[in-house]
Amino acid sequence: MSLAALLGIRPGLTALIGGGGKTSLLYALADELKTRGRVIVASSAKIRRPTHLPTANPDHLPELTALLRQENPLCLGSPWPEDKLAAPALPFAALIAAADYVLVEADGSRGLPAKAHAAHEPVIPAEARLVVLVLGADAFGRPIEAVCHRPERFAALAGCSPDAPLTPALWARVIREEGYGNIIYVNKCETESDWRYAAELARLVELPLVAGSLRQGQLRAL
Repeated sequence: MSLAALLGIRPGLTALIGGGGKTSLLYALADELKTRGRVIVASSAKIRRPTHLPTANPDHLPELTALLRQENPLCLGSPWPEDKLAAPALPFAALIAAADYVLVEADGSRGLPAKAHAAHEPVIPAEARLVVLVLGADAFGRPIEAVCHRPERFAALAGCSPDAPLTPALWARVIREEGYGNIIYVNKCETESDWRYAAELARLVELPLVAGSLRQGQLRAL
């Protein structure tokens, strides 16, 4: 089964939140979905400007529609320092009107595999039909303070110390406390222990969970 099918991606806007691996997932989904319709990738926060996709920032819907006839997928965003892109000029409702699939990275994690959200995030567009919570399996068993963006916040939600190893039980507690997402994707499952941790997490959460490795091309619903 394809990645999009396992995650339940449908036409409309899908938001990706959570830890490291969001951007890789964003582009993997865009590459897969381009055969099914017109695809836009964007961010409601900040994203590094891609080198493998055309980028634009139209402020009128007819201009966007014309661009999508020429480029698919297309990355939209407003220029930002350090070669990054912020949210596009057009509202997300306009993006949905122009494209079949709109994939939005809705927070940042500074490349770390786990994170806890601050009060101002995630920035999930109101139009989102699906929110995918991304976790990195390389965080399992390592100290929270070494693998988490905002480790103090994560530890407070988990009820432990920031130097505690990140277990599936602690991660499940944070997921329940935050209440974000419709489905979980555990990326970077590349060892037997990664798969065991992911399977344990799947038993502890109420959300559906898909695990796999984009690099190795392995995907599985747990």
